[in-house]
Amino acid sequence: MSALRPRPRTRPVPVGARSAIRLARAAELPLLQEIERAAGEPFRDIGMTEVADDDPPSLDFLTLYQLDARAWVFTDPSDVPGGYLIWQEVDGAAHIDQVSVHPRLARQGAGRALISRLAEESGLPALTLTTFARVPWNAPYYARLGFRTLADAELTHGLREIVAEEASMGLDRWPRVCMRREGTGPVGLSFRTAP
Repeated sequence: MSALRPRPRTRPVPVGARSAIRLARAAELPLLQEIERAAGEPFRDIGMTEVADDDPPSLDFLTLYQLDARAWVFTDPSDVPGGYLIWQEVDGAAHIDQVSVHPRLARQGAGRALISRLAEESGLPALTLTTFARVPWNAPYYARLGFRTLADAELTHGLREIVAEEASMGLDRWPRVCMRREGTGPVGLSFRTAP
C-alpha cells in the first residue's frame, strides 16, 4: 500500500431505509471472503470460470485494510455485511482495490453506495480502479457511475504497477481497463432493500 493519509471519518450513517455503510469489523473478514466467492459466481455464466474459481483475498490481506480503516461494508437491515469495498491511495487518487456485492443484494445500489461514500470521504480528488472491459457489471457499470477509461498514456506509475501485478496473476487473459472518476461528490444513492 502507499503512504498513509489521515483516516477518513467513516461512520455508520444510514444510506437507506434499513441499510448502512460502516467500517468492517475484524470478526467480519471471513464474511467478506464469502461475499467475494458469491460475487464471483456470475463470471462462471459468461465463461470466465478461472475468475469464478479464484480464491478470495486472504484474511491477512483484508486485515491490513481493516486495521487502516480502508475496508468498508454495506450492511443489510440486520447489520450483516452484504457488500464491501477496500481501497488505498495510489498517486493521489482513492484506488478501489475491490468492491463486491453478494448476489442477494445485487441491483439494489449497494456497490454504488459504497463507491459514493468513498468519493465523499476519502479526501482525495478522484477515484480509480481496474476492471474487465467487457463484463456488463464491470467497465460498463462503472461508466454509468461517471468513470472513464484511461488511455495508456494517462496511466500513472502506481496504476502501471497494479496492471503489471494483475497481469502476473493471469487477469490480462481477458481485456482489462483502468478507469478514473474525477470529483468528490456522490455517484448516486438510489437503492432498494429487501423486505
